[in-house]
Amino acid sequence: MTTWEQFERRVVSAANVALAAALTLILAVVALAVAVTWGGRSALFGLATGAAAGAFALARDRLPGLAAAVGALGLAAVAVPIAAAAELPREPGPAMILALSVLVGSAIRRRSAVWAIALTIAYAVIVVGSDLLAPAASSDAITWLAVLGWLGAVAAGLSLRLVDLRRRFALDQVRRDERVALARELHDVAAHHLTGIVVQAQAAQIVARTRPAEVAGALAEIESAAGDALTATRRVVGVLRDSGDAAPITSQPESLAELVRRFPGPAVDLRTPPGLEIGAAGPPELAATVYRIVQESLTNVARHAPAARRVSVAVSAADGLVTVLVSDDGPPGPPSTGDGHGLLGMRERVEALGGTLDAGPGPVGGWIVRAVLPGPSRGAA
Repeated sequence: MTTWEQFERRVVSAANVALAAALTLILAVVALAVAVTWGGRSALFGLATGAAAGAFALARDRLPGLAAAVGALGLAAVAVPIAAAAELPREPGPAMILALSVLVGSAIRRRSAVWAIALTIAYAVIVVGSDLLAPAASSDAITWLAVLGWLGAVAAGLSLRLVDLRRRFALDQVRRDERVALARELHDVAAHHLTGIVVQAQAAQIVARTRPAEVAGALAEIESAAGDALTATRRVVGVLRDSGDAAPITSQPESLAELVRRFPGPAVDLRTPPGLEIGAAGPPELAATVYRIVQESLTNVARHAPAARRVSVAVSAADGLVTVLVSDDGPPGPPSTGDGHGLLGMRERVEALGGTLDAGPGPVGGWIVRAVLPGPSRGAA
């Protein structure tokens, strides 16, 4: 789960608590007012329908599909003529209007355009029908409240839908840029191997004419180089390609020390065992990915944990896997509202190489980024 998703979940939880409190207060005030002016029994119907609609609104994320919105609108469609026929206070009442506005606004934000339009029209029909069936002496306050609720649902739903759409475009661009960068790196690796194959094939032709007994060794070298090229090329599958001419990234593991040295933030404890040799024992794109993870993690520390006093960067290899662990001791701060594009880019790159990445708060504070990548089979942790 990304930082943005965690933040959004907390906001939704807080909003549901506020919605429950508002519905409870509205139901109590309206029931008291109706009991005083219309009688105690007259308040029961509005209390029941308002509570039922509120329950639909609070359970909107737990019910499948559009069940909550359709159920609340259906309830309102039945309540309006019953209230008019029984000469009860007008429906939908204030509590039901709030519930319907939340449900329709949520549907406009998250559902398909067809469903969003259909539910918006259904809500409008209920508002108009309530006004048409209202007694002549009825107050227009409920009508205006229902109209404002409908307008609020449409405005809020469309605004949030636009925000979500812009965010998806931004995230898609991050994924695309990261895949293009990785594809360029892998292209450079494949080109290097293929160039070696061509040179070795030319040498094998000369050996075949002058020393035929050594041809088998030359062919074995060509086979090995071709296998390396095929392994590197397979990693490109599923990665977005582009025809741009941006300069390739050729970061090597040796530059980690330089990256740490240039880091303007707190002291960094870098641990890379001498026997690791990522660049020599594994594909170069692995070294570039390790570099990118450390670079992005240190950037996040500088941006979001300025109070951190120490950062730990550990790179290890064991059982054919390379593990990158970056942690800081910064105190827990307010929840981030950022889009987490850097984290998304790291995850896209790691998953493209067949690895996994996890990021989140540490058990005693700070932030931890842990990536596990397929790597060289030898090496010690």
